[in-house]
Amino acid sequence: MAEGKKIKITLVRSVIGRPPDQRGTARALGLTKRGKTVVHNDTPQIRGMAHKIRHLVTVEEI
Repeated sequence: MAEGKKIKITLVRSVIGRPPDQRGTARALGLTKRGKTVVHNDTPQIRGMAHKIRHLVTVEEI
């Protein structure tokens, strides 16, 4: 991954009724409400977190 590369993660589905680990992952990414968007550095750790809740989010490279 290139230096300084960023990804935009948007929560498109609610975390209500999801297992605690998925809710915690969304919270750790800074996603608290449906429709909220956050920008993070493109690291393997952030990619892994986004992959874990991939059915709840959209990921876009910027």
